[in-house]
Amino acid sequence: MTFDVLGDLNWLAVLVATLAYWILGAIWYAQGVFGRAWMRAGGIEMQEGQRPGPAIYIIPLIANFLAVLALAMLAAATGSTTVSHAIVLGLVVWGGYAVGHILLGATFDTRPSAGVWFTINVGYHLVGLVGAALIVTLWD
Repeated sequence: MTFDVLGDLNWLAVLVATLAYWILGAIWYAQGVFGRAWMRAGGIEMQEGQRPGPAIYIIPLIANFLAVLALAMLAAATGSTTVSHAIVLGLVVWGGYAVGHILLGATFDTRPSAGVWFTINVGYHLVGLVGAALIVTLWD
């Protein structure tokens, strides 16, 4: 594989998949979904009336773009064109990268409930990466 594959990507699909992954994160980590449990499990405390800064939105968007870009490059390089190809691609990237990195953080970072923190995070990336793989693989 070379970086020449960047010219063959459907950049609209990459952008849509990035936004879908990012919006999923906004829902997944919302207070009424997994947000409270994730914060508690991770030892994250927010003072009453405190609002997060713009980095809470910008950093995940950049991270999601990088993950989707890698997925799209792998989809193009492997000739993935079907739903089953997309699901396998999403699962491989999820298991090989997301789970591994989150496992490191859950193991070596100080977390009050590392298992819960790990489970919430890997669940998000499972749905996000498989969904993104479906978009970049199947969008003509």
